[in-house]
Amino acid sequence: MNYKKLLIAATLIFSVTGFLFGQTRAVNRDKYRIHIMYTEEHMEIDGLLDEDIWQFAEKTEKFQRVTPTDTGYAIAQTEVMVTYDESNIYVGVVCYDPTSGKRPIASLRRDFSFMSNDNFAVFFDPYNDQTNGFGFYISAAGAQYEHIGYDGSSVNASWDTKWRSDVKSYDNRWVAELAIPFRSIRYFEGDTVWGINFGRLDLKTNEKSAWAPMPRQFNHCDLAYTGTLIWDKPLGKSGLRFSLIPYITGKVTKSNQPDDDAKWDGNAGFDAKVMLSTSMNLDLTVNPDYSQVEEDRQVTNLDRFEISFPERRQFFLENSDLFAALGSSSARPFFSRRIGLSVPVYGGMRLSGSLGDQWRLGLMDIQTGEEGTIPACNFAVAAIQRQVFSRSNITAFFINKQITGDYNDTIYTGFDYNRVAGLEYNLASPDNRWNGKAFYHQSFYPGASGDAGTVAGDMTFSTRYFRASMSSAWVGADYTAEAGYIRRTGYFQMSPSLRYTFYPSASAVLSHGPSLSFNVVTDPDFKMTDRETGLSYSIGFQNRSSISLDLSEEFVLLDRPYDPTNTGGLRLAAGESFNWVSGGIGFRSDSRRLFNYSINAGYGDYYNGTRWNLSGSVSYRFQPYGSVSVSANYNNISLPEPYNSAELILISPRLDITFTDKLFLTTFVQYNDQVDNLNVNIRFQWRFAPVSDLFIVYTGNSYTHDDNPATDDFSNKNRGLVVKLSYWFN
Repeated sequence: MNYKKLLIAATLIFSVTGFLFGQTRAVNRDKYRIHIMYTEEHMEIDGLLDEDIWQFAEKTEKFQRVTPTDTGYAIAQTEVMVTYDESNIYVGVVCYDPTSGKRPIASLRRDFSFMSNDNFAVFFDPYNDQTNGFGFYISAAGAQYEHIGYDGSSVNASWDTKWRSDVKSYDNRWVAELAIPFRSIRYFEGDTVWGINFGRLDLKTNEKSAWAPMPRQFNHCDLAYTGTLIWDKPLGKSGLRFSLIPYITGKVTKSNQPDDDAKWDGNAGFDAKVMLSTSMNLDLTVNPDYSQVEEDRQVTNLDRFEISFPERRQFFLENSDLFAALGSSSARPFFSRRIGLSVPVYGGMRLSGSLGDQWRLGLMDIQTGEEGTIPACNFAVAAIQRQVFSRSNITAFFINKQITGDYNDTIYTGFDYNRVAGLEYNLASPDNRWNGKAFYHQSFYPGASGDAGTVAGDMTFSTRYFRASMSSAWVGADYTAEAGYIRRTGYFQMSPSLRYTFYPSASAVLSHGPSLSFNVVTDPDFKMTDRETGLSYSIGFQNRSSISLDLSEEFVLLDRPYDPTNTGGLRLAAGESFNWVSGGIGFRSDSRRLFNYSINAGYGDYYNGTRWNLSGSVSYRFQPYGSVSVSANYNNISLPEPYNSAELILISPRLDITFTDKLFLTTFVQYNDQVDNLNVNIRFQWRFAPVSDLFIVYTGNSYTHDDNPATDDFSNKNRGLVVKLSYWFN
C-alpha cells in the first residue's frame, strides 16, 4: 500500500475543502454586538447591581431559544451588562423567571452538572479565532463552574481558576454578578474586539437560550456562533505576574501483608504560574502531589484493548489541546496520564499560549523518578500551531521520552528513548457544519522500521436534521508512542456513520430518528479482522426523558489468545473467528425531577457463547445540599466448557453532600467482582479561599470473593488517609 499517496490525497482534499469554507464570514459577529465601558467605580460583588455603572452599561437584546426549538425568543428572558476596570471584567445578569415553583438546583458543588441546574454562562473568544476560549458559569444557587474551550465547541471542565461571583434570588428573577480577573484568561494586548456570547439554561421552561443564536444541534458553548464584544479603548499590557500554589501533605497507609506496619509520610511542593504576557504563561511544578484528585470510575472491562481515563490534574490542563488533542481518540501520541501515576514526578515546566493573531506555542518538559522496575524518565513535548483560513489550523509537534536513570533492557521492556513527530491539519468551517482532521505521525526508537508511522483522516458534516461522518486510519505494526495512548497497531480502519433527526411540531416527542454506523478493520494485507454494523433509533421527549433501541452485528478474527470474560480463564485461540448479533433497549427519565433514573438492557450472542447485560442508575437530589445515587452494571456471560462463564457485577453507590458552596463531602464506593475489589473513597474538601483547599481523603480496598476462606469477610487489601492543604498566592 502506498501510504504517501494516501497522505497526499487526504491532505489535498482537506486543504481544498478548508480553503472553500474559509471564504465565508463569521455567523453572528456583525449582527450581535455589545459595547463594554471602563469604570473607576468600586465594584462590590454582591448580586445587587446597585453600582452607577450598571445604570449606563449597554444591555443585551432578547435571548433566543436554542432548545427545545431554535426559533423564536426565549420564554425565560435574560438581561446582561458588562463593564471593566484595570483588574477585572464584570458581568451583571438578570435572569427572569416567569414560571412558579422552586428552581431546580442539584447541589452547591463547584463544577456543577450543567443539565441539572438553572444557570447562566458567559463565553469569551479573546483571540477572535472562534476556536479557543473560556467559559464561566453561575448557577441559580451561586455555584461556580468554568472551562477552557478548544476546537470551537470542545471543552475541558477540569480546569480551575480564580474569579468571584454572587447571586440574589427573588420570586420572579435571580440576579448574578461576576468578576473575572484579566489574569485568569488569555488575550492580546492592544485588542479592541473579542468574541462573546451569553447562555442560559432554565429547567422549568425546559429551554436553553442564547444572546447570539445558534442551531440546536451544536453545543451551547460553540464559539462559531459568538457575537462581538467592543472595548472602548485598546487593552493594555498586563506586566509580569506571578502566582504560587504551595501544598503540604501528610498521609498514612497500611496493607494487609504480614508484618507490614502502618507507613507514615509527609510531602511538600508547589505549582507556580508566571504570566509572561497577556497571551503567554509559564507553568512550573515541583514535587507535585495528586492525592486529592477524585478516583477514576471503574468499568467492567470486556474489551481486548486498554481503556483510557481523562486527565484531571491542573498542571496539564491549560492549553491542553496543544498536547492532548494530537492524533485521534484511539491513537494519541501524547497522553499525560502516562506521567506520574506509577512513579514520582520531580518537577516540570510548561510554556503555552499565543504568539500572535495566528500562532500558538506549547512546550512541556517533565522529569520523573524511578519506582521498582520503572526507570527515571524525561518527557518533552513541543507543538506549534498556525491558524489557516477562518477557523482551521495546522499543527507540527515533536515528543521525546528519554530514560535518564539506569537502563536495563532485561528488566524494563521499553526502549531507552522513544520519539514521535507529526503534522496535523484541523478543519472547522465558520458555521461549524464541517469539521475534520488529517494527520501523519512517525515514531523513532532503536530498530524502528518504515512501518512505524500512522496516517488518518476524518470528516463530519452536520445540519439540524442530518449528520454524516467518515473516518479512516492506518496505524503501522511498528508504530510505538510510549508517552501516548495507542489502542492497537498494525491495522487499517474505515468508519462511516449516518444520522437523521425528525423534529415533530405540537407533540410530546421532541425529536426522533435513526442512526447507522459501520466500522471495519483489516490487517496490513487487507484481511478483515473486525467488523461492526450498528443500527439504532432514539426518541427524545419534551420532558427530557428518552428511549433508544439498538441492534448490532459484529465479526472478530482474534489476532492473539483472548478470554471474553477477562477473568483469567482459558483463552480462545488466535486465528479463530466469531460472528454474532445482539440488541438492546434503554430508557432515561426526566433529569429535572428530584428522583430520576436510567436503565439499559441487552441480549445476544457473544464470541462462542451468549451475553446479557443489565445496567442503570438511580439518583435522588435533596436540593440544594446534594444527592445520593447508585449505578450498577451486570453482565451474564455464558460460554461452553472448558471456557469461563461469568457473572460480572459492578455496583457504585455515591453520596454527594454540599454543606455550603465551600464545603463538600463525597463518599464513593465501587464493588467490582471482575477485579476482586471493593473500593471506598471518602473525599472532604473545604475551599476556604479561591482555588485554596483543605482535602481529607480516605481510600480503602478490600477483597470481594466469598469462595476463598482467607478473604470471605471482605478482608482489607490496603487503606490510606491523606490530608492536603494548598493555598493560591497571587
